[in-house]
Amino acid sequence: MLIGALPMVASAQSLADAARAEQARRKEQPKAAKVYTNDSVKTDITPSTASAVAAVEGTAAAPAAAPAVAPDAAAAVAPASGEPRDQVYWKGRVTAAREQLERSRTFAEALNTRITTLTADFVNRDDPAQQRVIAQNRTKAVAELDRVQREIASHTKAITAIEDEARKAGVPPGWLR
Repeated sequence: MLIGALPMVASAQSLADAARAEQARRKEQPKAAKVYTNDSVKTDITPSTASAVAAVEGTAAAPAAAPAVAPDAAAAVAPASGEPRDQVYWKGRVTAAREQLERSRTFAEALNTRITTLTADFVNRDDPAQQRVIAQNRTKAVAELDRVQREIASHTKAITAIEDEARKAGVPPGWLR
């Protein structure tokens, strides 16, 4: 049993010796000639995509939320005279419309879940007063879902209009991705 522990002691001592040797080697090396810090490195002065899109559209940069544009007005957004309709313009325009569509679809899914939950809750209640409140909430949710579905159709039409306008303007398809 003592024989099995002997190699571990020997390797532990050699590991400690190796660590001391490495420490001594590092002390003998010359110090780095140049140290880079955040202050010594120039910052990137190119504008971000969100601020570039905002500059083209003439709105404030809002990376967390897309600019609020009415669904029918999304197709009518055009740059002022003299502003170029470049890749940033087209990409920003179609991206904003797609984000609005995705938000509406997500909201519709949430409303569907709420309606299903309220329907199950209505069936499982015995108290007529509670059933009446649940029925009112369900009716409001169904009306809101109907409104959101119309909004989804409007957003889809707006995206199609942007794509048609870009196609007629000779914009490369890659600019709309």
